[in-house]
Order: sequence, then C-alpha cells, then structure tokens
Amino acid sequence: MVSRARGGQNTRAGDGARNGDARGEGMQRPDWAPETIDIERPSVARMYDYYLGGSHNFAVDRAAAQAMVAAVPEAPLMAQANRAFLRRAVQFLTAAGVRQFLDIGSGIPTVGNVHEIAQRIAPESRVVYVDVDPVAVAHSREILDGNDRAAVVQEDLRHPERILAHPDVRGLLDLSEPVAVLIVAVLHFVSDDDRPAELLRTLRSALAPGSWLVLSQASADGRAGDERAEAERVYRNTDNPLWIRSRAELTTLFDGFQLVEPGVVWVPQWRPDSPESAEDAERAAFIGGVGRLGG
Repeated sequence: MVSRARGGQNTRAGDGARNGDARGEGMQRPDWAPETIDIERPSVARMYDYYLGGSHNFAVDRAAAQAMVAAVPEAPLMAQANRAFLRRAVQFLTAAGVRQFLDIGSGIPTVGNVHEIAQRIAPESRVVYVDVDPVAVAHSREILDGNDRAAVVQEDLRHPERILAHPDVRGLLDLSEPVAVLIVAVLHFVSDDDRPAELLRTLRSALAPGSWLVLSQASADGRAGDERAEAERVYRNTDNPLWIRSRAELTTLFDGFQLVEPGVVWVPQWRPDSPESAEDAERAAFIGGVGRLGG
C-alpha cells in the first residue's frame, strides 16, 4: 500500500519503457528499478510520480495515469494541490515547534520532501519516511545518504504496530516527545475493511500529548457520480484500488485530535499562500486537515 510521489521535472520518464508497449510487456528493467517490483502492473506511487512530472514510472503506469486523466482531467492538479498542502502543513508544524516527523506513505521522492522543508527551517528536525513501495524506499535511501537526521523504513500503514516498533523509528524519534504523523494522500488506498480508524488509534496511543496528525485523501464530494465510477475503475487495475470518502468521514478519523482552523477542507483552502490559490478549491478533489493531540 503506497501513497504519493513528489516529482520534479520529467527528464527520464521514458527510461526502461521505450522497448515495451503501453502495458509494459517486454520492457527492459531500468537500473533504478528493484528486481522485486512488478513492472507490468500499474503502481499508484509511480502513477502519482507521473502526475507530478516525475521520472520514475513505466509505460504501464503512464497508460493508467492517462486513463485517469481522461476520466478526471484535474488529476494532475489534484496531485499538485495535495503536494502544496503537504508543504504548508510541514511549514506550519515546524513553526509551531515540531521537530519530529513520521511520514507514512511517503511515496517516490525527488524535491520538496518533508526533511528538506523542515530542516531548512529547523536543521535539528528529525524525519522518518515509511512506504511499502520498494522504488520509493530505494530512492529515499539514496537521497538521505549522509543525513543522520532522516531515515526510511519499508513498511505498510496497515501494520502500524510494526512501524512503531521498527528500530529505525525508535532510534531516530523519541515517542515520549511530540511527533507529527503525516498520512497524506494515502487513506483513499485503505478500505473500510482495513479499519482505518483502528489503525489511527494504534498510532495515536503511541504518541505523546502535543503530537500532531496530518491527513488528506481523495473525496467525491460535489463530483459527478460517473466521474467517481470511472476513477475507481482505473484504480481497480492497480496494486491499490480507491476508497473515496466524504469530508464527514475523514473528520471522524481525527478522533482524539483537536482540529486546527480551518478544519477539514479542500486542500487548497487549508491556510493558503494567497486568496487566489484557494479559488475553485473543489477542483483539487482532495480534502485534508491538521489536528493536535491534547492532554
């Protein structure tokens, strides 16, 4: 179960894919692709990387992403708006004194990573990234080489107890002090059968008072029903089908946390850089919010 990618300019999007067809059959495996990954099945992390103009995606990922764009033309805008929300949330948290970050479902990194944002403001900030996707983990390790205040763990949000017990998490983060947990553009890949509220309660129970939770996910509020159905159809062919929720449903997942203003909103409306950047916010199709653990 993966989440998002944070892409930069697409300079190598065709690497390893030119020798295969749109489904990826017969393509040569590029040197950055671990042998353990299936390069003939779309990955939501690599699709997200494509939306953002990243370079770590295959023909099969691009075909699926293009099908999504055909169904929902705002798909790249959605990814970009969510990424901007992540940046603003980290800036807000760092300004509020947070120096520990646990980013679950961190995706394929290039630019604008949590550690870059936080450590630019407060160099002492410590960050642990968590993702189940081996491409995301491999590239995170490459980027973090030499940074002793950041680490990456290959694990799944659906196993929060394993995340919390991981030696790299325990070694870098002091859970007796406030930690910001970021679960951004991930929950729409967690079904109700996976009991997201219980997953979040497990994480919350390990956090010290004054800790923070950042959530965002895709929402169909105000969207046409056929558009939602087509988006769900596209993602059924990937490694992570969509599980779209309403604003009310996402708000309930902040149980135990006090939401900060403006609450759960379309992500461009969450403390925007300018009034203009929050215009037509519903086009972003992502809702999100930030909450603080009291006590």
